[in-house]
Amino acid sequence: MNFLAKVRPLATRSTRRTGTPTAALTFTRAMQIQSIPMWTGGHDNYAYLVIDDKSKDAFIVDPANPEEVTPVLKQAIQDGKINLTAIVNTHHHWDHSGGNDKIRSDLGTPSLPIIGGRNCQSVTKTPADGEAWKLGDIAVKGFYTPCHTQDSICWFLQDGNDKAVFTGDTLFHGGCGRFFEGSAEEMHTALNKTLSSLPDDTKVYPGHEYTKSNVKFGVSVLQNEAIKKLESFAENNKETQGKFTIGDEKLHNVFMRVDDPVIQKATGRTDPIEVMAQLRTMKNNFK
Repeated sequence: MNFLAKVRPLATRSTRRTGTPTAALTFTRAMQIQSIPMWTGGHDNYAYLVIDDKSKDAFIVDPANPEEVTPVLKQAIQDGKINLTAIVNTHHHWDHSGGNDKIRSDLGTPSLPIIGGRNCQSVTKTPADGEAWKLGDIAVKGFYTPCHTQDSICWFLQDGNDKAVFTGDTLFHGGCGRFFEGSAEEMHTALNKTLSSLPDDTKVYPGHEYTKSNVKFGVSVLQNEAIKKLESFAENNKETQGKFTIGDEKLHNVFMRVDDPVIQKATGRTDPIEVMAQLRTMKNNFK
């Protein structure tokens, strides 16, 4: 299998024109995001390679299946395209952080930093909630979003006007993660306070390709134009990661619309936390 062919270039910083109108044009890029699909047709995970083009500094998000990720990283390193500075995890589940040790071994970098929640495999650093750090020129902040797991962290990146958030199993396009280690109140806080506070133009990069199944449930509860648009996109595209923003999620994700009278009617609840809990129960039982 040609693993390199599976890398999906998803986002680069918009080219910028510099100098006067009569001067030669100079184009620069700084933030690049590539997705690496893993276990396609099974768990449908994504790892993400984030690169600061200026410095070539890079980190890899949730490289859980080294068989599919290591060849991509080795090729990029050998070609001089990246300086891999860290593994970054969204939470401790095996299909997100379970490849950390093998990635280090495969690359011959046993001291490669692992940044993530406290229970992630071989984690070396857990930043404080909202603590700022840098990948080259890219500003990075990790926001604690406990519920799916208690060590869940969503990673917000900004480079100029470009913004991205890696949400693991907390937020999916049109859905959210199960409440394995938390409560409806915690997921309500994660989605409708923490993530909702990010700029609306922040692109969302979830941990799995679950959009098609999420939207099937969503349209059973809500039939607005935004969710119909999501449904159409999911039907016509196998991959949806990075194609929708926080602003989009506020319009088409039922778990981020707990104050919507239509959704309150569908759940038979009006309290936002009770609406969240009932939505999750309904989704868990949806066929």
